[in-house]
Amino acid sequence: MKIWHQSLTSIESVIPYRDAVVNHIDRVARPGVEVVLHGMSKDTYPTNYPGHFITYSYLQNLHREQFVRAALMAESAGYDAMFIGTIPDVGLLEARTLVDIPVVGYGQASFHFASMLGDHIGVVNFLAPLADELRQNAERYGLGCKLGPIIQTDVGFDDVLAGFEDPEPIIASFKKAAEKAISEGADVIVPGEGPMNVFLATHGVSRIGDVPVVDSFAAGIKMCESLVDLRQNSGVYMTRRGYYNAKPPEEAVARLREIYGLEAVPDPKNDHGLPVRGGKKSPIS
Repeated sequence: MKIWHQSLTSIESVIPYRDAVVNHIDRVARPGVEVVLHGMSKDTYPTNYPGHFITYSYLQNLHREQFVRAALMAESAGYDAMFIGTIPDVGLLEARTLVDIPVVGYGQASFHFASMLGDHIGVVNFLAPLADELRQNAERYGLGCKLGPIIQTDVGFDDVLAGFEDPEPIIASFKKAAEKAISEGADVIVPGEGPMNVFLATHGVSRIGDVPVVDSFAAGIKMCESLVDLRQNSGVYMTRRGYYNAKPPEEAVARLREIYGLEAVPDPKNDHGLPVRGGKKSPIS
């Protein structure tokens, strides 16, 4: 099985995060599963991390094209599934209408997993403006009534990167925010950004007292594995009914993409991702 991972960062430029993701995939992906890491094009952002450049609706909508393009390339290149590794699930709905391979979003997967672990989901993140989008997404996923407090930490992306060498301050900041969410009723916590999630998983933070902390990255990879298995074993895949799910005619997609200056079908030869094979024994097991 081969899974296309798509980050909202230019992942090849943030080495500590990239290496942590590689190690985490080694632990969580089952043997025989290859996850290939892909980032945004290196000129997308003026800095290595998107930060506030993804907290505006218009700017994030522009970024959707890179995710849609990735989905088209993944299917054309023979991937079995795609994982959108960012909690806003950028391009998730659009990509699903264009390809028949499973496309899984970090946000949707983690919210659904959280809903099976608890009744009142809390989110701890460091990009405050995304709270509105997360609530809107949760409503779309049918989980709006289960999404509770969204609490910001007092650390940011650069702090999390530094935390791979000095983890205690970041763990303390996360626990402080998580405890606030718990005091406001949360009984399960979702880390609000991929870097924080992978950091916490790397350092074995899976609970705050009696409250579980979802490993959202692992939830997404496992959901990809399950959906691929389900189709192969049972022939089941997503609906094609309704405005948000119907697959448009291929000729219309190709023509309009050309009109808008986009590749009709991206060339699979342009796949320059970083392959990572799963199967390493988890230190927790």
